[in-house]
Amino acid sequence: MEPKYKRILLKLSGEAMAGEAHVGLDFDTVLNICKYVKEASECGSEIAIVVGGGNFWRGRSSGQMDRTRADHMGMLATTINALGLADALEQLGCEVRVQTAIAMNEIAEPYIRNRAVRHLEKGRIVIFGCGTGNPFFSTDTAAALRAAEIEADVIFKASMVDGIYDSDPHKNPNAVKYDHLTYTDVLMKNLQVMDSTAATLCRDNCISLLVFNLEEPENIVRAVRGEAIGTVVDCCDK
Repeated sequence: MEPKYKRILLKLSGEAMAGEAHVGLDFDTVLNICKYVKEASECGSEIAIVVGGGNFWRGRSSGQMDRTRADHMGMLATTINALGLADALEQLGCEVRVQTAIAMNEIAEPYIRNRAVRHLEKGRIVIFGCGTGNPFFSTDTAAALRAAEIEADVIFKASMVDGIYDSDPHKNPNAVKYDHLTYTDVLMKNLQVMDSTAATLCRDNCISLLVFNLEEPENIVRAVRGEAIGTVVDCCDK
């Protein structure tokens, strides 16, 4: 079956890597996610991944620490997760490249846009670490930026809920799920799907977003095939 999307930017949260422990890296959980990333790749889609680092460290939650330094620590946390993803994918037989926005030549390639695109064209999975390489920018913004740079067809945001709601469904049993939104809706309604910088960047570059539940990691493959899951966000009404 032909995939709906040719080139995908998959955004994974750090929390997704931690499994039931909710902290650190649970390799069995990572391996299970990567099985479906591999299957999605075998469907014919080119896949790039941006991963967060919240299972190890969050710069914005660092208390009295200098925010710039705290964010740099968070970038290192994303690199740990990127290397863990790479190892799991390689164990499953995938060709993988890790690129980081901060130079770490002994363990990863530096981020070079043209090189990343070439890897994707050759069928390799590319994992981007260190966010944008700058403090005060989230990994959601990094996902939007990298998606624009590599000309991805869509961003898949793998979440812990099955789409976007008008309020937190874990706290409000009457929360209403949206099937389709625009980025203007997201910004005007202050929906907490991504920060405003990321949402604006996606809107201005007409990059679609699909939010779905990663607790069922097979949703990655279902999304690639174009099945109706989660919530779609577009730059304009369709």
